[in-house]
Amino acid sequence: MAKPMSDAQMIASAMRAAPANVGRHATIMAMDAQGKMRTLRQGTNGFTCIPDAPATPGNDPMCADKAAMGWVNAWLTHTTPPSGKVGLMYMLEGGTDASNTDPYAKQPKGEHWIKTGPHVMVVGADAAFYDQYPKQADPDTGAPYVMWAGTPYQHLMAPIR
Repeated sequence: MAKPMSDAQMIASAMRAAPANVGRHATIMAMDAQGKMRTLRQGTNGFTCIPDAPATPGNDPMCADKAAMGWVNAWLTHTTPPSGKVGLMYMLEGGTDASNTDPYAKQPKGEHWIKTGPHVMVVGADAAFYDQYPKQADPDTGAPYVMWAGTPYQHLMAPIR
């Protein structure tokens, strides 16, 4: 098992999720041992960055605006995301997910984790917005696609290359 990161290491990891000027001024939060979020550093720009999730095989810190953090909170608490609040999330170090269809999968059901390179995510948009993008269970991660389609947590994954 990997050694837990120090607060300084978690702050550095979280900041790498977003463009430098966003990460530099963002609030940095991390999950404690009881699964509750704790603030490591207060920010000033309305973004919140979270360090790498050690339970996934890839490096996947993320940074989200206020609306996207409402969506993240809903996903973490298994509640309905706020309606009418479109949010933006950065994952500039990429990410790994166990499933493109199940928001709560802990391990892949198929042969592999879904690996997406650097990308941004659009969350909380109207369902019609997502209808214009592919929704396959095993997506082409080199082009925009919808993750967790048909669930309250569907969102657009848009690669940045």
